[in-house]
Formats: sequence, structure tokens, C-alpha cells
Amino acid sequence: MKRILFLCFVLVAVTCGAQTGEMTVASFNIRYNNPADANQGNGWERRAPVVCDLIRFHNFEVFGAQEVLHDQLLDLLNGLPDYDYVGVGRDDGQTKGEYAPIFFLKEKFEVVESGHFWLSDITDRPNKGWDAALPRICTWARLKNRESGFRFFFFNLHMDHVGVEARKNSAKLVLKKISEMCGDQPVILAGDFNVDQHSANYAVLEESDLLNDAYEVAGVRYALNGTFNNFKPDMKTDSRIDHVFVSPFFTVERYGVLTDTYRTEIEGSEAQQSGNFPKEVSLTRYVARTPSDHFPVKVILSFEE
Repeated sequence: MKRILFLCFVLVAVTCGAQTGEMTVASFNIRYNNPADANQGNGWERRAPVVCDLIRFHNFEVFGAQEVLHDQLLDLLNGLPDYDYVGVGRDDGQTKGEYAPIFFLKEKFEVVESGHFWLSDITDRPNKGWDAALPRICTWARLKNRESGFRFFFFNLHMDHVGVEARKNSAKLVLKKISEMCGDQPVILAGDFNVDQHSANYAVLEESDLLNDAYEVAGVRYALNGTFNNFKPDMKTDSRIDHVFVSPFFTVERYGVLTDTYRTEIEGSEAQQSGNFPKEVSLTRYVARTPSDHFPVKVILSFEE
């Protein structure tokens, strides 16, 4: 009888002690700082404050960014003082070339360990893998919630935009790394995969036993567009090439493709009024713009800590 009572007590204690955690994660290709974009009104200097405001407002607690050059990394850290990062430039493993950094709220999370590998047969130094046009890198971090002690892995990558074999082999490589490094621990994989949901290379990840596409398993889904916009807010695609995958440990409460836009002035445009609104209300024609040529993906996860 005492043993039965003891076991019941332990069961109740464990059940009562379980806590549900929640976390907002994201993937955001911010578009590299291409001087030619400024000719079309989409220069990084104009977009950077909007990108930072978007991240803060939507409360990205941990997010993977892509196409981040070193000057952009410094701008993001300056505009997002509550965040820290891990990551290196893909061209030299230090500061040259695009980063695929992982940003996180530094008061909420600490880095237990971190690293990176190149998407190639040669994973430990800069090189182009298979039929890739450019060197490609994956950044990873094992993070710990400072308050609860909850630990998880976060991987962030940017697959090649040309090499079909490179994308297929990169997907297989990432799954292999996750299996070897993480075991049964919680994992999040984010990035610009340059393949949409209809691609065979996407299926390599989605049909694995390790990960689920957050879009597919979300309780609430808000995705009125795909994730690539080419700086054209009046265009639509159903293709999602930016993804967040999660291990079955997580429950995906909400998934969203954030189609936020901002406005820039048109010289000479005059204010217009309407009888449908008070006379002090007027509208002026501006140009609608997107913060990047990709829309960010936001995912809210829950889990038992």
C-alpha cells in the first residue's frame, strides 16, 4: 500500500511540475546590401530601420536570417540592442561573404554551444558543394532559456539558388547532422531553402522522421502569399521557399507569412479627401514597398519544459 501511495504521489508531483513553454521563432531573408537596389528605391539604408521595427514588433525571440553581409550584421545589432547572435561569413569563416546568423534575445537565452558547417562534402572550411553556384553555410546553436533551463537546437541555412544536386544533398546533410548532433533533443531548422513545397528536395525534409514543416502542422495558419516577393508587393505566389521545420517535440500553435509593407513618398503627390471621412482626414499617394524581397515566416511554438 505504501508503495502504491508513493508512486501515486510521484505521478501527481511530476504532473503538477510539468510546465508549458511558448516561444516565437522566425526565418527572415533580409536581402543582401546590393547597391543596385537603391536605384529602385529599395536600398538597405532605407529598409534597415523597417526590418528592425518589424522584428521588434512581431517579437521574434529567436530567428534565423539569411543574406546578411557584415555591414548589415552591424546595422541589425545596432538597431536591435536586445539581441545577440552567432554566425560567420560563408566566404572565409569569419566576416567575408553572407552570414546565415542566428539572432536571439540575450536576456532570455544563452548559448550553450554553437558552430557552423558548409553545405558540401567538405563541411569544415569554405567551399562550393556539388553543383552550387556559391559557397553555402549552415549555422547552429544550442540555446538555453535562462529562466526555465529549457534547451533546444536551432539550425539556420541558405541553400543554393542554382544547384539542384546541391539542394538535395544539402537537405540530406542537414538531416544527418541533426541526427548525429541532437539525438532526441528539441530541434528547429529555419532558412531560405530555395525550394517550394512541391519540390522533391523539400520532401527530403518534410517526409523525414526528424522534422515537420511548421506550416503543415500549425493549429492556426495565416499565409495569404508565398515567401518571395521580388520587392513587388502587388505580385502573388503560392510558393513557399522560406521554411521553418520543427521536431515532433514542439506543437506549432501559429504559423504566419508576414506580408508587412511600408510607404515612401512620391514627389508632387497631392493630398486627397473623401466625403466618407472627417474633413481633417486626407490620403496621399505613396509607393508601397516591402522590407525585403522575401517575406519573413513567423512561428509560435508550445512545448512541455
